[in-house]
Amino acid sequence: MSLEFIEYPDREMLAISLADKIATQLAQHLRMNDTASLCLPGGATPVPVFETLSGADLDWSRVTVFLGDERWVPEDNPRSNTALIRRNLLKGPAAAANYLPLYTGTATPEEAVDDRAEAVAAHLPITVLMLGMGNDMHTASLFPGAPQLAVGLASDAPAVLAMTEGVPEPRLTLTAPALQSAIWSHLMITGPEKRAAVEAAESLPPEEAPIRAVLGNTVVHWAE
Repeated sequence: MSLEFIEYPDREMLAISLADKIATQLAQHLRMNDTASLCLPGGATPVPVFETLSGADLDWSRVTVFLGDERWVPEDNPRSNTALIRRNLLKGPAAAANYLPLYTGTATPEEAVDDRAEAVAAHLPITVLMLGMGNDMHTASLFPGAPQLAVGLASDAPAVLAMTEGVPEPRLTLTAPALQSAIWSHLMITGPEKRAAVEAAESLPPEEAPIRAVLGNTVVHWAE
């Protein structure tokens, strides 16, 4: 496998360029289709991309936005990825987008799996997917060593899976087949450790490096 790898002079240029690419791809899709879907990561690293993308001149009312994974916490919790998306992306022109939350307020993520899997499946294939990655080579909430990882990587996995063991806190995550469905896929990473990790993942099985499951169709965007 040969990675498509784009290196940027700095993180600001990465964020501006990636936001522009995502907006261009969504617009291209909307010229030929009624709707589009945009799947995004949580965490602090992609926030500059969200901030830039929020101002894109798109028909956002035809775009459905959802997360690749979500911690099982309400929106007023500082660890809520939904709150992060609402604060940094769903404003300005992008406020018109349709947001599909993974967190439903049930006591456990297992109780919401069937409902959220059906909801997400209605928006597959993903039009544009943006991913992040940890130093341990996890992506979304597909963590190496997690007991449910094999289920999440299986070719017949449902669109959404509850991850409750081997993770810092309970959560829902999209599975490998859902992520692999993306027409356009982007991985945003920064710093030397992440670069070394993604390069190592190329030669590892997905069971050890879950990001490997999606690298074949993914452009890697990196800045120091």
